[in-house]
Amino acid sequence: MLDLDAGAPAFAAEEAEPFEPVLPDVGEPTIPFLRTGRVRFSSRPGRTSSRPLLPSSPALFPWLARRFAPGEATLWVGPRPAVEPILELLYAGNALARGRISLLEGANRFHPYRIGELGRSFGVDATETLRRIRLARAFTAYQMVALVDGWAAEARRHPPTLLVGHELPALFADDEIPLEERTALLRHMARALAPLLRKVRVPLLLTLGPAGFGQFPGLSDEGPRWCDLVSFTRGPGTVRLRALRDDARLSLVPRPAGQRGIDEFGGGSAEEVIAWDVPPRPTARRSRSG
Repeated sequence: MLDLDAGAPAFAAEEAEPFEPVLPDVGEPTIPFLRTGRVRFSSRPGRTSSRPLLPSSPALFPWLARRFAPGEATLWVGPRPAVEPILELLYAGNALARGRISLLEGANRFHPYRIGELGRSFGVDATETLRRIRLARAFTAYQMVALVDGWAAEARRHPPTLLVGHELPALFADDEIPLEERTALLRHMARALAPLLRKVRVPLLLTLGPAGFGQFPGLSDEGPRWCDLVSFTRGPGTVRLRALRDDARLSLVPRPAGQRGIDEFGGGSAEEVIAWDVPPRPTARRSRSG
């Protein structure tokens, strides 16, 4: 149950839904730490390691890659329907760049067939895409603490190009865990992430819901050095991203190949608009090799 060596066969019982880019509007996420100034970022600009973290195209990938740096953490904050499709695209893009991901999954929301189909849409075999993700899923808060404590040893045995912690605090919402114990365990995990990055020296991506650091006590003041924070919002047919470090803004707009939009002609907006031009094929069948 806690084995970090997971590949395609380990996911045989899990069904997936086709990627759907049209998302209803839920408004801006609540990110209280943006007002408090408690988060201090590294003085260095975001940069990737010698091995490319993501491919150079489509244009979404270079935009995301600029938000990462070796030995530093990047936080994605927003509602699941906005964050998770981009996270799955990152998994597929990583496979295209021949990278390897070490993933701790806290919300049990890993969809192998959907990710495999995304990899296939980039020309990567679905099984190969999944083999490049070493997955550990926790089913209790205490298991998650143990996985974070052992993450550095796992990453040294199987070196990744990117560490991903997807909703690490999700299991701590259980009312059976006393509040004081819950806070102490989360602070312990936050402190454990700092030496992890000093030892492994690859980028770390953490994803949280709209409450941001409010879900993860200790992360802002006892956690690792920060590279960037990206907030996600969604609207009809659009996902918007905003990077805190340089206030870079991006809108992802699903658009058929060859179709042009008014955003190409300027207009003075600070927001970059990217038409997503590699839509996965909706499918109800399981992924196969080849």
